[in-house]
Amino acid sequence: MSKVPIRVLASGTFAVGTDTFVVAGFLPDMAVALHTSEAAAGQSVTVFAAAYALSSPVLATLTARLPRRRLLVGALVVLGVANLGSALAPSLPLLIAGRVLAAAGAAAYTPNAGAVASSLADPRARARALSVVVGGLTAATALGVPLGNLAAQHLGWRTALGLVAVLSLAVAAGVRAVLPELPGHPRVPLRVRLAVLRHPAVSRVLPLTVLGMGAAYTAYAYSVPVLQGAGVRAIGPMLFLYGAGAVAGNLLSGHATDRWSARHVLVAGYAVMAAAMGALAWLSASGTVAPVLVGVLAAAWGASSWCQTPPQQHRLITAAPGEAALLVSLNSSAIYGGIGLGTALGGLTLASGVAWTYGAATLLAAAALAVAVVTSAGPAARTGQTGDDDTASPLGGRRRLAARDQAER
Repeated sequence: MSKVPIRVLASGTFAVGTDTFVVAGFLPDMAVALHTSEAAAGQSVTVFAAAYALSSPVLATLTARLPRRRLLVGALVVLGVANLGSALAPSLPLLIAGRVLAAAGAAAYTPNAGAVASSLADPRARARALSVVVGGLTAATALGVPLGNLAAQHLGWRTALGLVAVLSLAVAAGVRAVLPELPGHPRVPLRVRLAVLRHPAVSRVLPLTVLGMGAAYTAYAYSVPVLQGAGVRAIGPMLFLYGAGAVAGNLLSGHATDRWSARHVLVAGYAVMAAAMGALAWLSASGTVAPVLVGVLAAAWGASSWCQTPPQQHRLITAAPGEAALLVSLNSSAIYGGIGLGTALGGLTLASGVAWTYGAATLLAAAALAVAVVTSAGPAARTGQTGDDDTASPLGGRRRLAARDQAER
């Protein structure tokens, strides 16, 4: 299978990631323009994340039968139109409405892009294919957010959102051109889809995703003020270092998961994250100015934040390969649930000082580390393998339940 479709899918997640994270680069400017506080403006990120988390499983049900290419193109078009609306919004409520619509487009695109990439890849390279698609999100932190910050400084934050709209529509055309036509899936009632949340193979993974992304985003959503609080003046280069670390952590974690295990990657990642956030909390509280050290910590923060997604998705998909679209969708909901949790927590602590924001992130990272150790204790969790036969998988009865549900109706 050609790598071109997977790379184009990754360019779509780059557009989604830029849209998701770019607000962090110009949050203070947006707050001033909309006559509100930074903490209040930051809640636009919370609303986006909450809308994504809630709409992802619903959209997975409503769009199940659509051909995958048509669905992915449509999702990117919605994302582009929503960003154009946000760029033109005259007030915070209208901007938030645009962010809700953008979240719907993102929620329809990202999990399906991951599932399609998984289906196109060789089974032995599944984690690497997923890491390439997720790499679009991490590349957005390395390039999209710093460039958005730069565009906002010179052209204004509205122009930055307008550029995201143009990018989304351009990628939609690319997906339409190169992705092979793939059929949809049988429509399964939402209550049957959500029933998998009760299974241990899923319940071990999703809470960890929420904790890990919450830890990463508690400070990152407010990256400009928290980096300034750590004595940094040049914000753009620090955002780039964070993003470069994120790209490296994501790509290396895909290879490491294929070669070793998800358990080792997750435990190491959360340990590094807790240490980096704790060090930034100490620097902020003590008033120590050490920009080189902050740069190193920012790169470690980015790497540890984004090394968790490929092994988490790998744990889910190897549990039931035939359920990939559903499971990636649920994990995406958990990712954005964690982003919402982190953004809300960061907004609550920011007024007390950035050391408190870093401290809250440290505690969440430590909690994620503890959960990773505990939930990885079993043999299946250590290997990440539970079989490739969907009918034999723990979730394999979903289709039988769906058929029974349809018969009853």
